[in-house]
Amino acid sequence: MVRVAAIDCGTNSIRLLVADLADRKLVDVHREIRIVRLGQNVDATGRLAPEALERTRVALADYAALIRHSDAQRVRMVATSATRDAANRDDFFQMVRRTLGADAEVITGDEEARLSFTGAVGDLDPDDGPFVVVDVGGGSTEVVLGDWDGTSARVTAARSVDVGCVRITERHLHSDPPTPAEISAARRFAARTLQEAFADVPVDRARTWVGLAGTVTTLSAVAQRLPDYDSACTHLSRLSLQQVRDTTEDLLASTHQQRAANPVIHPGRVDVIAGGALIVVVLAEQLQMRAGISELVVSEHDILDGIAVGLADPGCA
Repeated sequence: MVRVAAIDCGTNSIRLLVADLADRKLVDVHREIRIVRLGQNVDATGRLAPEALERTRVALADYAALIRHSDAQRVRMVATSATRDAANRDDFFQMVRRTLGADAEVITGDEEARLSFTGAVGDLDPDDGPFVVVDVGGGSTEVVLGDWDGTSARVTAARSVDVGCVRITERHLHSDPPTPAEISAARRFAARTLQEAFADVPVDRARTWVGLAGTVTTLSAVAQRLPDYDSACTHLSRLSLQQVRDTTEDLLASTHQQRAANPVIHPGRVDVIAGGALIVVVLAEQLQMRAGISELVVSEHDILDGIAVGLADPGCA
């Protein structure tokens, strides 16, 4: 049995998974998320803000201590959209090296997509494939097509595009709540950008759509009207296109204060969840039109699990 520690640093959050691999399955030891908004204003400035780097450093220092105490044998940290876009990303690398004692890897969008797919499909029935797995992040969205045979995943096509909950909110959704004009502009931006993914990924071959990451899992929790966030209720839950539309309309019509009062929305997602949900609506409409898929399967397992699987057993990833 191998104990590993995986860290995923995205545009909105930094997450840790310490896990053991037993019988080719991950067994969680510790899983945690911190909302640090590393990508704060990167879309506008092209640089990582000093206060965003400091928030990330504080979270990473806590993670480094947890990893040391867990006796993890292998550690890997990956960084995604925000650091790919930043002119001063060397500041980020130096901070990580000092804090974690290991280097961060800035992975490509294609690698991000492959890891997300590997993490997402482990609990699914192989007979429901091919799968289109979509990871709606803070700065980017990954669309991946592939199969899962119950042991290993095989990706046949993938594309990462620059639309995510933070990016779409900072560009278009400025009012509280957003105006109809802002919502229309955001929807056009999402549709236009996602077209780039659909041009490269033949989603018409897919039978099942799997959505993952915080935007999608939060959307499920809101749609189910859960009294508190419960990953056991969101994992493998299913949302129809109408549920996605209705929940997104409610989020877009609500104020920041109203969203903050919802116990299932993490405080760090309150200002960006409506923008992220709008991306999911566009995805749902396109996948129904292109593949006849009428529902979204929500997964709590994602790129973080894919990183851990690859560390523990490279043959699985």
